Amino acid sequence: MKVSGALTTGFLIAGIAVVGWVWMDRMRASRMSSVTAVQGRGAGLLRPDDAALVALGEKVYARACANCHGANLEGQAGWRNRRGLAPAHDESGHTWHHPDYLLVQFVRDGTVRIGGTMPAFGGTLSERDILAVLSFIKSRWPARIREAHDSINARAGGRG
Repeated sequence: MKVSGALTTGFLIAGIAVVGWVWMDRMRASRMSSVTAVQGRGAGLLRPDDAALVALGEKVYARACANCHGANLEGQAGWRNRRGLAPAHDESGHTWHHPDYLLVQFVRDGTVRIGGTMPAFGGTLSERDILAVLSFIKSRWPARIREAHDSINARAGGRG
């Protein structure tokens, strides 16, 4: 009887763990569902040619990002040589090396949990604001960098 009780308890715990895992995965997916719905798969999430979204993004950037990343996307002085300084978001930086879905995640969740210093903005910026600010940043990149970034999004499997 003790063996069957232990097996029952084990199966119960395993079942709860699976349900918890599925629930957490769905919560994570639902946080991105409206972001993903903004634009079709494969083309990326950002819309650097949407004048209204870019204009909103410019305002959000000035208010929430420019203090650290610079009014002209130049980053903090010495960012290349000192970890912890805000990097440039212009073509000299590494922002364009990441697919859209990661850029959205970095802004929303911050980078502290992965060893960075950027705070999370998911509690203060809406999904539209996040897409707008990132679309503004991308709109400032030269055509060759935008094309390279589009290729990175395509290689990301349509996740944007």
